Amino acid sequence: MIQLTNIDFGYSKKRLLFKNLTLELSRGHIYGLLGKNGAGKTTLLKLISGLRFISNGSALVFNENPALRKPNMLQELYFLPEELYTPALKTDEFIEAYAPFYPNFNREQFQEYLNVFEVPYQHLKIHKMSFGEKKKVMIAFALACNTKILIMDEPTNALDIPSKAIFRKVMASVATEDRIVVISTHQVRDLHSLIDAIIILDSGKIILNESAESITEKLSFEVMENTENATNILYEEDNVRGKVVVRENSAQKETKLDIELLFNAVMLNKEKIQHIFNPKK
Repeated sequence: MIQLTNIDFGYSKKRLLFKNLTLELSRGHIYGLLGKNGAGKTTLLKLISGLRFISNGSALVFNENPALRKPNMLQELYFLPEELYTPALKTDEFIEAYAPFYPNFNREQFQEYLNVFEVPYQHLKIHKMSFGEKKKVMIAFALACNTKILIMDEPTNALDIPSKAIFRKVMASVATEDRIVVISTHQVRDLHSLIDAIIILDSGKIILNESAESITEKLSFEVMENTENATNILYEEDNVRGKVVVRENSAQKETKLDIELLFNAVMLNKEKIQHIFNPKK
């Protein structure tokens, strides 16, 4: 449903953020988009949503150019930005104003999500709520729109620990085979059990785009007392139990994916890891 092919984009003509970037996202996945600050994560999400316009290449969402912002595309795509605009409306007034743009919006689901997130003071206007409560309201609305593409930029920012656990549970319940969810985040531990495919963006380039299953097939994540005689180590760091390592899974061990360790390993050994996943390139 999302295809970017050899796209170029820059905020100035002299300096491109993306050059010949290609990315295809398919339904039935919750993608985690990871990268350092300034890597281009938010810009990439805005290109998909039609809020920024490519200068070269091809961008297709539902086989439409997202830059045209056609109603049939927009009604099936919801983008929840990190920086929220919250109007001076109560939640029921907000629904009346914005829900008509999304034909699959479900009022009962919206109220259920508000209740699950324990949003108090629903009689208040949204802009007078705390940032955390605003975030919960907007997450609830995004989910209740039931769009086929749901894009979230740092959704767990400002959520407290119990709310982050609720977020993971709710997101797992809305994932379906005909839906694409893309979550950009720095807080990988908040979404560890939720993400089933990982995209890592660095300096305007996609250096990894793999399913969790593929990653644990090619890489192992282990705790070792020492690494003196260990081979194929791509990354290691000290841990209270010894050393945690990422290495090439030549022994075909079954280990649990650690997204934070994966990210650090990719940043340290980009070329080696790219070769592991794409040996022909």
